[in-house]
Amino acid sequence: MTSTALYRRFRTLLIANRGEIACRVIRTARALGLRTVAVYSEADAGAQHVAEADEAVLLGPARARDSYLNIERIIQAAKQTGAEAVHPGYGFLSESAEFAQACADAGLVFVGPTPQMITAMGSKSGSKALMEKAGVPLVPGYHGSAQDEATLAAAADKIGFPVLVKASAGGGGRGMRVVRKAGELSAAIVSAKREAKAAFGDDTLLIERYVDNPRHIEVQIVGDSHGNLVSLFERECTLQRRHQKVIEEAPSPTLDAAQRETVCAAARRAAGAVNYVGAGTIEFVSDGKDVFFIEMNTRLQVEHPVTELISGVDLVEWQLRVAFGEALPLTQDQLKLNGHAIEARVYAENPAKNFMPSVGRITTWRTPDQVDDLRIDAGYRGGDSVSPYYDAMLAKVIAWAPTRQAAIDRLDRGLNETDIRGVVTNIPFLSALITHPEVRANAIDTGFIERHLAALTAAPSALGDLELAAAVAAILRSEDDAAKAEGASPWRTSGWMPVGRRKRAFLFRRGQGHDHTDHKIELTYGGGTSALNITGRELAFAWTAAGDGIDVALGETRSRVQAMVDGAELYVRTRHGRFELHLVDPFGGESEEQTGEDKIVAPLPGTVVALLAEAGAKLDKGAPILTLEVMKMEQTLRAPFAGTLTAVKCKVGDIVQEGAELAEVEAEEE
Repeated sequence: MTSTALYRRFRTLLIANRGEIACRVIRTARALGLRTVAVYSEADAGAQHVAEADEAVLLGPARARDSYLNIERIIQAAKQTGAEAVHPGYGFLSESAEFAQACADAGLVFVGPTPQMITAMGSKSGSKALMEKAGVPLVPGYHGSAQDEATLAAAADKIGFPVLVKASAGGGGRGMRVVRKAGELSAAIVSAKREAKAAFGDDTLLIERYVDNPRHIEVQIVGDSHGNLVSLFERECTLQRRHQKVIEEAPSPTLDAAQRETVCAAARRAAGAVNYVGAGTIEFVSDGKDVFFIEMNTRLQVEHPVTELISGVDLVEWQLRVAFGEALPLTQDQLKLNGHAIEARVYAENPAKNFMPSVGRITTWRTPDQVDDLRIDAGYRGGDSVSPYYDAMLAKVIAWAPTRQAAIDRLDRGLNETDIRGVVTNIPFLSALITHPEVRANAIDTGFIERHLAALTAAPSALGDLELAAAVAAILRSEDDAAKAEGASPWRTSGWMPVGRRKRAFLFRRGQGHDHTDHKIELTYGGGTSALNITGRELAFAWTAAGDGIDVALGETRSRVQAMVDGAELYVRTRHGRFELHLVDPFGGESEEQTGEDKIVAPLPGTVVALLAEAGAKLDKGAPILTLEVMKMEQTLRAPFAGTLTAVKCKVGDIVQEGAELAEVEAEEE
């Protein structure tokens, strides 16, 4: 049993994190009557979590190592604000035994397990040794301390390919590589070590047998300082990309009641091996027959809301009550599973461009109102900026319903009624994913997204009459709103004229560069009626504002659409999907600044972490040239065609801005 001296009632809580999880903790802390303190970097001075806390302290520059990973500065912030406890959230220092110990040394309550528990279970290698003793089934692998390449290669040969090379510390897919043949192992080890060192400060690796077509199942557990330990059912997190979870649901649609009890009992044994205190997750991989322990996360998980919705438990509240020294509010027998919940992670990224992170200012932030059993956990608002320094997750959309199919339908509605503009998001991709017939049928594994990526990231269907009419209506509404803001005048209202009929032409462009299509629409108005001429067909047209949407009448059909105008850019959402258009100014000319294909430029601000070719090298099309670290993930830039690398214009360690020229390739002669 753990000493209760480490836990005590406190009044002021510092949240050592940012974004969605900081806002999430603040909500529950306030409900418990606690005063909250936020910390922030220079890049987050105007962030939502800063605005929501009772007090906020600047930690330092934007880079995480100078701010959110700066243990000394966070402890100072706690002392100067009178905070008595620290909640680490997830990511950053949440699984740092050093941070937990620093809090204890400073007399602060760490809302989480003890440093000893983090050390024992936070290390993938160390935890596997503990699990083996506790009788928890393991994936065959190497978890030793020897980390030279020869030892790792020998271990991989013994295990047999394919293998998974994985960072012992941390998670989120960083420092993880699938290696299918011996010739790929050396490069994977170097890359995984570098990424793990940058993300977690620890480049220790382990190697495991890679389970093909696996399912990812995890169990939420919570323990208190009085020796009580419960599991709050399981989650299915099989839909992943690059080892990062995309969709999570609870309970797992794969397990029956007997299997559920078996895996939950194994999770309780795993946590009980260290007398675990706090919230944590025991993660398993399944090959369809057997379930193997893979790791424990000694913190709250991103996907914790789905567990909350099926159990009726506020896990952050339980974390805080355990930190107060209280016993768990419920026993295992009192916990009841109710319905089904599913969660989608909304990221600022472009699925059509290999999920490249998107940065910039959020110009529009609209989430659905009054949708029963739909929950939005967000860390951003309209007007906030998405920086390249941190994880790109903007929000989580979570739906609950009595059945899995109803929960999927409700989540899809929630996604389709969420509009975020100014940055590119993965919302259309998420909607396509959760409504895929095989996802609905639970015919999935962790490789599902990669196999279906082309279909899931395909552009919406061709523009139809409704989408073009919605674009016209959006412009007219925008003009009316602007006129009313300046003072209502009938002479300025769109389409109004006292007598006669007039025409107005619109030219909409979809796509960029050479890959675009133009659509010319003609609006005829006057005499109390309007019509649109679309490809030679004249259709009666009318529109009215409907709250955030627009009711568009075209011919004999009336449809509710969402449409917004941002300068010359238009966003339209109809029952057919989401569409982005550009309004071409017929008098302004259209110019497009382009970088020649021979130039290798930074797609986003980042840090050069590896040069993979030297000037003068002959390159095949797609050959790697250099690696950038962007938003904690590595992006490899490759040759656009076969040729010669004529120049490398950067070095390892350079911090480069978006659009910076990094290398130059000369095409080989035909």
